[in-house]
Amino acid sequence: MGKTEKITFPDIKKVLIRSANWVGDAVMSLPAIDSLRLSLPGAEIAILAKPWVAEIFQGNTAVDRVILYQTPGVHQGLGGKWRLARQLKKERFDLAVLIQNAFEAALLSFLAGIPRRAGYNTDGRTPLLTNPVTLSQKVKGDHQVDYYLELVRALGFQEGGRIPSLKVSEERQKEAARTLSSLSIGEREGIVGISPGATYGSAKQWFPERYGELAERIARNLTKPIIIFGSRSDRWIAVQVREKAQVPLIDLTGKTTLAQAIALIARCRLFITNDSGLMHVAAALGVPLIAIFGATNPKKTGPLGNDCRVFRKPVPCAPCLKAECPEDRRCMGLIEVDEVYEGVKTIWGAQS
Repeated sequence: MGKTEKITFPDIKKVLIRSANWVGDAVMSLPAIDSLRLSLPGAEIAILAKPWVAEIFQGNTAVDRVILYQTPGVHQGLGGKWRLARQLKKERFDLAVLIQNAFEAALLSFLAGIPRRAGYNTDGRTPLLTNPVTLSQKVKGDHQVDYYLELVRALGFQEGGRIPSLKVSEERQKEAARTLSSLSIGEREGIVGISPGATYGSAKQWFPERYGELAERIARNLTKPIIIFGSRSDRWIAVQVREKAQVPLIDLTGKTTLAQAIALIARCRLFITNDSGLMHVAAALGVPLIAIFGATNPKKTGPLGNDCRVFRKPVPCAPCLKAECPEDRRCMGLIEVDEVYEGVKTIWGAQS
């Protein structure tokens, strides 16, 4: 393998970053994006992102603007991709940094005529890259944050911090305050957020009835404002959690945009979640966090932050990285409500 050719910074005035497509991955890429800004303080940096992750980057000081990659929508199919490539060509970017690993990302930047195109040499796209970065076995085993950081490090960019960080704008803070007021939640009440879903599949989900039992204990013994977060696809899981809890829970699944959810999560005193995009959001906001892992590996995708506690049981078949468990989800079954509740009490008491 040849040595990666480093980028010459003074020649870079305008950069396009192709973002990751999942919320958690987008959050974990933030330190790499910060590194680009650190090395290119005067450059214009735009990020090409799918609509469902775009709000991760809006308001981020490392990014000047977000360009929506609308699929499904106007950029669907070959015609849509050609339309997007022509749009990007008019921008006259000097450099494309491809956080996303797909062939399509390299093809778009090539068709857009971007003279320097950098990314990992994955998915058969090396001929389309001017600055391919070799994806080593070591990097494959690293945490996803380090995976993205190694890409920009190999290209010669200055590395900043390693912990992802999200900020909530003043406008979003005010909107969150109004939402909480409409839910009869006071400014000083300690809110617990729970996220019982997981986009990738049920193998990543702790059982809804256990979330319900845990929520009931918290409501009866610690605090009452408990908010369920998630997408529309998580509504049925939220129903099961509420039925088991037998205490009032506030269900916001499918009722907020990502930006609204971020602002509300920032108001939580504690967040309890599976390995999910919202887990990484909470960690990046600095919200104390309990994360429940089963099929996935916390060494690769665990939350990074000062107040993150992971619950996981080592079983021979985990981490299997499967969307659905072919057996009995024993990795999740071994995690009991009692031990998670003890973790909740420990974190809650440390903040008192």
